[in-house]
Amino acid sequence: MRPRNLAVLLLLPVLVAAGCGSKNKSSGSGQANNTTSTPAAGTTASTPAATTPSSGRSAIAVDATEFKFTPSTLTAKAGAATFKLTNTGGAPHALEIQGQGMEKSSQVIQGGQSTDLKVTLKPGKYQFYCPVDNHKQMGMTGTLTVS
Repeated sequence: MRPRNLAVLLLLPVLVAAGCGSKNKSSGSGQANNTTSTPAAGTTASTPAATTPSSGRSAIAVDATEFKFTPSTLTAKAGAATFKLTNTGGAPHALEIQGQGMEKSSQVIQGGQSTDLKVTLKPGKYQFYCPVDNHKQMGMTGTLTVS
């Protein structure tokens, strides 16, 4: 074999390996390209609140993860309200609001999913929590003040 052909054969694996590297040059946790969760039609992942068409009011965004809500302290005006729960954790979660003679629950959602809970609020203090298993006892609670 000629020395020139031998050099090409020896360099070929190096060139192929260099071409197989990641094209993602961003730094971080490696989760920047996570595409396992897709926002619902008409929403975007970066928008914390959506407009409620019937009332023109914004939805109150709440994130659920193990084992807390963010934010855990909420305020709202009396009347019709929509809470947009997004499960950013891995375990199933839901949102239950209790107080002022009302107790309403959202559906249970899996990690990466979202759901809306529509309620009519009277002025006063409410508690919200995750009714799944023992999540409430594990501290997955919050307070809602309605004026």
